[in-house]
Amino acid sequence: MSVAARSGFAARGLIYVLVGVIALQIAFGGAGGGHQADRGGALDELAGKPFGSAMLWIVGIGLAGMALWRLSEAVFGGAGPDGSKLSRRAAALFRFVFYCFVSYSVLAYAAGDRGSGSGSSDRHTDDVTARVLDWPGGQWLVGAAGVGVVIAGVWMAVRAVLKKFREDLRIGAMSARTRRVVDFLGVTGGAARGVVFAAAGVFALVAAVRHQPGEARGMDDTLRGFRDLPAGPWLLALVALGLAAFGLFSWCVARWRKL
Repeated sequence: MSVAARSGFAARGLIYVLVGVIALQIAFGGAGGGHQADRGGALDELAGKPFGSAMLWIVGIGLAGMALWRLSEAVFGGAGPDGSKLSRRAAALFRFVFYCFVSYSVLAYAAGDRGSGSGSSDRHTDDVTARVLDWPGGQWLVGAAGVGVVIAGVWMAVRAVLKKFREDLRIGAMSARTRRVVDFLGVTGGAARGVVFAAAGVFALVAAVRHQPGEARGMDDTLRGFRDLPAGPWLLALVALGLAAFGLFSWCVARWRKL
């Protein structure tokens, strides 16, 4: 389980670093190398590198390891005194389902199904939002989902700023300099990730209020939305660097996470 978990964090970190690099290219007028600034774009970017096919398999297997570890937390409880709480087990079960989906999409992409892992998050978001809006009470459902994503984003950012991630790390095994670096990456990376989630939630709320599924945005369009604001390119660049920092922080978690 330790190897599975650490492999999963390392794989997650690589995806976030690649998304951050693509978003940084978009910030200064580029098209991000023709890739979307989301998981699909990261896989496309990785596939084009030397040994890209092998790396895709490694990432997919690593994410499958993350799913397996989350399942073990749901069944047996996690590390720490609160690891066996029902809320922690439920959260672990949700993450297990999420990482099952992500790992399957990456492995399918590695096996040659280019429509699996590389689909646009924006298109998927539009399709799902359009379907839900057509349901009875669909506007309320989309609005509730938007509020939930905003709350999740704010929660992520606040926890990062308060350095709550330290509770899950073996801080005593780090040198003072390493702790400062990990704190910096955890705060900036977690805050940037939370801001992106919260912004996506706001777009979902707008889609619900206006009953226009096209207003909902996936990660790529959410990031590009920062570029349209005053001082947008620089703001997007800061967010992009923050997402890359979260990727680096994930590698630190892979090394020092309590398991």
